[in-house]
Amino acid sequence: MDLSPQLLIGGGAAALTAISILILVFSRPRPRAEEAPRGDARPAAPAQTAAAPRPTVWGAFRAGLAKTREGLGARVQAAFGRDASFEAKLSELEEALILADVGMPTSQQLLAALRRSPNADPGAMLGTLKAEVRGLLAEAVQSPSGKRPLVIVMAGVNGVGKTTSIAKLAHLYRSQGKQVLIAAADTFRAAAIEQLEVWANRAGADFVKHQDGADPSAVAFDGIKAAKARNIDVAIIDTAGRLHVKANLMEELKKIVRVVAREMPGAPHEVFLVIDATTGQNALSQARQFLGALPVTGVILTKLDGTAKGGAVLAVRRELGLPVRYVGLGEGLDDLRPFDAEAFTEALFDA
Repeated sequence: MDLSPQLLIGGGAAALTAISILILVFSRPRPRAEEAPRGDARPAAPAQTAAAPRPTVWGAFRAGLAKTREGLGARVQAAFGRDASFEAKLSELEEALILADVGMPTSQQLLAALRRSPNADPGAMLGTLKAEVRGLLAEAVQSPSGKRPLVIVMAGVNGVGKTTSIAKLAHLYRSQGKQVLIAAADTFRAAAIEQLEVWANRAGADFVKHQDGADPSAVAFDGIKAAKARNIDVAIIDTAGRLHVKANLMEELKKIVRVVAREMPGAPHEVFLVIDATTGQNALSQARQFLGALPVTGVILTKLDGTAKGGAVLAVRRELGLPVRYVGLGEGLDDLRPFDAEAFTEALFDA
């Protein structure tokens, strides 16, 4: 059949138009997978992972005392569970206590308590031991209240973790909604001021400092004045970590205390001695020197999570006559915990 030229031209134009439409439809950019088409609801955002809750008091102590429990706790459990005489079990217990740096005087006290009720049953022996440990560690400490600012002086030899303990203590008070100021009165050790300032910033605390080599008591004085002027709740005064056998440096500590008391009668309200748990019995000899120079109110025992000698807690309490107020159970700012005798005892001997 013959087709007129006009018809051929019209049909060709229509075909071209149809092809063009198809090209436009299929070449139009499609929405990306992560984008919803206009007018449609956007996909819901993925649920945020909740922050891990802080461990309970018992859980924190159990985790922090893992190394000591694997040593002392496990050996105690094994000794009491042996098919042996009562005295043989006590002999093994004594060895375990000494290895955990409980110390001879404290170990003898614990053994004497067991001998007062000579029952070789493992459960009875463990119950008696726990009761004696709790009784040894438990002490009703009356923390100063109503003091503003609450003034705390920190002391301890170099390397015990005093700087980080100050930061952790400041963080603990900040988490309670308190305003904290740190005074860098350790002007003796190179870079001590800079290190403490970094930690103070992390903890969100105010900071008072002088130059290296300045009079430490002058820094303490300015710290108290600043705390009063700024309406601070807690003022923490660092002091130089020093060799405890140097009499002139120990006299410097006494001067700081005198200056603080003169500027604020009744202060310092707390004097914390920082002790490294990993140094065991050596720490006790250092601590006794500080007791002759300072009105120490309690001990902060650091690095408890890094040692199998957690029995030092018992030695500190028994041989120094001081309450353990805080323990370091890790490296984070949240890892300084108020000491809890019940949690410590259960975590130490938990199977």
